Amino acid sequence: MAKHDPSLDTVFSALGDPTRRAILERLATGPASVSDLSAPFAMAMPSFMGHLKKLEAAGLITSDKAGRVRTCALVPGAFAPARDWLSAQKDLWNARLDRFDAFVTQLAKDQSE
Repeated sequence: MAKHDPSLDTVFSALGDPTRRAILERLATGPASVSDLSAPFAMAMPSFMGHLKKLEAAGLITSDKAGRVRTCALVPGAFAPARDWLSAQKDLWNARLDRFDAFVTQLAKDQSE
């Protein structure tokens, strides 16, 4: 994975909005029509469609139109790059905190002698 992967920027930007996160939570239970997805939100349909477009541009969801009904679904594996990046960050910071803990422990031991 590239150190500065632009696709991660797009994913994290899409995840940065509570409306989009709520949409993703709903889609985790299965595909849904745009009208079903928009029902809990007090916003105009064009605004809601903007959220869906951002999620789709990030590769997190897909949408298909059958007649007049547009259905959205999560993209399998779409969260893997973000999850992998977060996991690498967790490992990095755990190692740093372990070294800091060892340093502080040694410092306290040296001062008590």
